Amino acid sequence: MSAVGLQLTIILCVSCTVLSEPGGSGVVWKKAGEAVTIQCTTTEDEEFMTLNKGLLEEVQVIHTEFKPEGNVITAAFSGRLQVKTKVCNVDILIQNLTSEDTGPYWCVYKKFNSKDGKVIATKGKGSVLLVVTANGNQVNQVCERNDDKLILVFVVIAAAVLISLIIGALIWMFLKIKTLRTTVKPRRVTTNDVYEDMRGTLRR
Repeated sequence: MSAVGLQLTIILCVSCTVLSEPGGSGVVWKKAGEAVTIQCTTTEDEEFMTLNKGLLEEVQVIHTEFKPEGNVITAAFSGRLQVKTKVCNVDILIQNLTSEDTGPYWCVYKKFNSKDGKVIATKGKGSVLLVVTANGNQVNQVCERNDDKLILVFVVIAAAVLISLIIGALIWMFLKIKTLRTTVKPRRVTTNDVYEDMRGTLRR
């Protein structure tokens, strides 16, 4: 499998994971250099929010406490990320996208549990799978090439099956004709019972 095909397969698997999450917004396709806005929302009263990147949420893109001075942005997105916050609603604008930005982004809201002091984390609406391509037509061209290959394979398989059926039918007909020719029908010998009785009488 080619590198592009492998990448598309991984993206497809990840997209299924993202779409299965409650509140997932689906797949967003962007070209390199463009911008994307991720809108994280929740109906609960939360204390802070993080935007995590990666299938296992291994990268924390931003930590916000719903106020400008409470925003902590990771170095990879520093200088190209803007945040607009409302009550439990956060709009995150990521500019100058690169292929390295491809991946799932999770909106995670958190608050402290006063009873045990632990942090309760819940995923909010707005989680997306971002796919950044160097050329917007690249994916479509790859898909078209894959479709052409599938059609060619199907035609070859269909032709092979048809030829096999024809050869099988010809072999069956040849064996059938050969069997009919080699089969010898028994010849019926006609006897005259009257003459046999007369011969027996004369001999006596």
